[in-house]
Amino acid sequence: MALHDPAVSAADQPSTVAWHALGAEQAAQQLNVDCSTGLSDGEVAERLARHGPNLMTETPGKPAWRRLLDQLLQPLVLVLIAAGSITAGLGEWTDASVILGVVLVNAGIGYWQEAKAEGALAALARSVATPVTVRRGGHRQQLDASRLVPGDVVILAAGDRIPADLRLFQQRELHTDDSMLTGESLPVGKHTDPLADDTLLAERANMAYAGTTVVAGQGAGLVIATGDATETGRIAGLIASAPEMTTPLTRKMATFSNWLLWAIGGLALLTFGVGLARGEAAFDMFMAAVALAVGAIPEGLPAAVTVTLAIGVARMAKRRAIIRRLAAVETLGSTTVICSDKTGTLTENAMTVRMLWTAGLGYAVSGHGYTPDGAITHDGLPARIDGALRECLVAGALCNEASLRRDGPHWQITGDPTEAALLVAARKGGLDEHTLRALFPRRDELPFDACRQYMATAHQGDGQPLLYVKGALERLLPLCRDQLDARGQPVALDAAAVEAIAEAYAGQGMRVLLLARRIFAENSALTAGMVDGLTLLGLVGMIDPPRKAAIGAIRNCHSAGIRVKMITGDHAVTALAIARQIGLPAERALTGRELAGLDEAQLAEVAQHTDVFARVEPEQKLRLVRALQSRGEVVAMTGDGVNDAPALKQADIGIAMGLSGTEVAKEAAAMVLTDDNFASIEAAAEEGRGVWDNLVKFITWTLPTNFGEGLVIVAAILFGATLPITPLQILWINMTTAVLLGLTLAFEPIERGIMHRPPRRQATPVLDGALIRRIVLVSLLLLGGAFGLFLRELAQGHTLAEARTVAVNVFVMVEMLYLFNCRSLSRGFWQLGLFSNRWFWAGLAAMLVLQLLLTYWPPLNAAFQTAPIGRQEWLEIGAFALLSSLIVGLEKRWSNRRRST
Repeated sequence: MALHDPAVSAADQPSTVAWHALGAEQAAQQLNVDCSTGLSDGEVAERLARHGPNLMTETPGKPAWRRLLDQLLQPLVLVLIAAGSITAGLGEWTDASVILGVVLVNAGIGYWQEAKAEGALAALARSVATPVTVRRGGHRQQLDASRLVPGDVVILAAGDRIPADLRLFQQRELHTDDSMLTGESLPVGKHTDPLADDTLLAERANMAYAGTTVVAGQGAGLVIATGDATETGRIAGLIASAPEMTTPLTRKMATFSNWLLWAIGGLALLTFGVGLARGEAAFDMFMAAVALAVGAIPEGLPAAVTVTLAIGVARMAKRRAIIRRLAAVETLGSTTVICSDKTGTLTENAMTVRMLWTAGLGYAVSGHGYTPDGAITHDGLPARIDGALRECLVAGALCNEASLRRDGPHWQITGDPTEAALLVAARKGGLDEHTLRALFPRRDELPFDACRQYMATAHQGDGQPLLYVKGALERLLPLCRDQLDARGQPVALDAAAVEAIAEAYAGQGMRVLLLARRIFAENSALTAGMVDGLTLLGLVGMIDPPRKAAIGAIRNCHSAGIRVKMITGDHAVTALAIARQIGLPAERALTGRELAGLDEAQLAEVAQHTDVFARVEPEQKLRLVRALQSRGEVVAMTGDGVNDAPALKQADIGIAMGLSGTEVAKEAAAMVLTDDNFASIEAAAEEGRGVWDNLVKFITWTLPTNFGEGLVIVAAILFGATLPITPLQILWINMTTAVLLGLTLAFEPIERGIMHRPPRRQATPVLDGALIRRIVLVSLLLLGGAFGLFLRELAQGHTLAEARTVAVNVFVMVEMLYLFNCRSLSRGFWQLGLFSNRWFWAGLAAMLVLQLLLTYWPPLNAAFQTAPIGRQEWLEIGAFALLSSLIVGLEKRWSNRRRST
């Protein structure tokens, strides 16, 4: 988008004008254009040169080499590269190749994910790239939307995607779907009259915005903004400015890995220095330091993180949550606040008639969505469909442009959701619209108009023509002269009672329509003047009902310590009514207009203590997410429209709707729900907590081995003894056990009660005091067992190879039995079900076979400097491993009792 020239007139600075506050003629004067002819070719060329094409600027992404380098410089990957380098230096090319393979897989996945994430702005640009009909030089022509300039006259028809921001100057029954921009759940009727200067974006009915669509009617408008200057372009700027959020897992693992790097490096240098001080050869001490580093580096940790997250991705996919960024799997497990959109996520996104009022009686309508299964009842008993009630249902079905059809097990609608809800209600009363339309053929109509606020249709009735009308109560009630009673006879109109019922329904968040009729002259053409002297048939209260599953999911989130907040572009009354129905403890809804007057400190305070936000604009959603994050919250944000994309990107985890979501929202999000259901978020949060649990289990299991190996090396140097295990044997232990034993923990099922815990706070370390104590205990047990039995073997006259084989098997057998304790960090493994994780038993069996091969197969004896050992040695190894397991079990029970008290 070209920069504006300061010398250019106000007509060429369209973004500085409140176009909705101007009349159509004033807007044309500002833009120096005649609406009847449009711009000349010369003027178009000049403005195109000044403003640039109608395209949004795409922020250049990081070059490919930089993205790849960033993946390789992550702390966990550096640990892996260090291990691989040391292994290659020792000449073990097979092991080095395995480690290098893990590095490349990790880097490849991260590289692909980052490249995918940068598609958000490209998707946004595609959303406004469309053919468009314009009037230029007095002639209609079709051209690419990128060639539009401010002042162009754009012609709109049903089905068109609006190519730029327009000030409407002409319309006939024009309705647009603005949900992707404003969050408004219903099509918006348009008009051309000027509005107040402070009118909110969602209420500017004389404007049409880039990226929205025309659902009905026709119109024409003046282009007042193109490219980056449009509302959609402004949102693109917000997306670009939102930083890529690191996940809690990424932050904690980075801290943990940095600490590990410093600890290993420091210990290796200390070992080297102590050995030299004791007079040992520098080469021998260097090899000892290498052995210590190889032992202390948890080579399997990055692979375990990747595999555990990948398994979490697969499990979440089965529960209708598709993860686009691997590290985001765990983020939901530490989420403290979920900011959810209303329409389609917490609600069914299907307008449903809930109440009918006619002849002074109220009727409840059961059923959900557009499936015509349900009943009409009065005081809990089936209602008799006759008199005024029947006439009310007939009017709703005949004064209607929608259609309803069955598509397999599902019902589909065509047309306005409000009109479709009336058809469904009629069917629940036993009235089929096709039969009614055959019995009462339509002769004429007055389509809905935003100025009139009603629709009217003329039909040939039983010997007399009938006029049916539906629309806004405040517009039609003054036009009614009487109403039908229960028997269908005209009686005096009780306007006060009608208004009271309408107010009560509106207070419950319902949209209220008035239905009326009259008899008119047979040969007269239908005009607006005939819509008078009406007979009131009744009121209809309808709402987009909450999802049943969402109610239970919110209850589960609250029990898990996760707060749920509704942030919607819909009206405050509707939002508050739905919030109360789904279990949000909301006293009031805060509107976007109120949020606009708050500074950042005030907003942070309000965001923390308010649960419902209505009529919220894109920047305000972004501000709300940042305000919550400033209070230390881990924020999940749901959304489906372009207006949600900046907040989705800013959130710790953005969640887009797979069914109703725009491509822009999906590209900006880390997770996509395939069923648009809030209950799937709660299920994914449960899976996220399970992923974190399994990662902690792996770390708790693997670190004692690494620390134990390091302690054995340090002890040997301090006592001037031969190394009990060689660097090559350490690599064998670390790589085989990590794959065959440790990775089986990634398949552990979710433990009971996981959603009754509070979410982890960001300051909580990966390992708490109890787990650190357990890791130290097991490390010391490994030191005592491996070093003690190694010295015992040498004292009994066994060879160095046999003694080292005993030490290696001590490490592996203790790890195998310790794995039972790590299946649950707080409960006994038998409480999880012995065979709930079949990979666990398969890993144990495979590891046992490999250890027997290492001990007795000559090729492996030669490669790893091991030797066969006897039955007595195995008994000693097994007894020590069993004793170690019992000690750890007692420590776990003691820790649990201490934690509970």
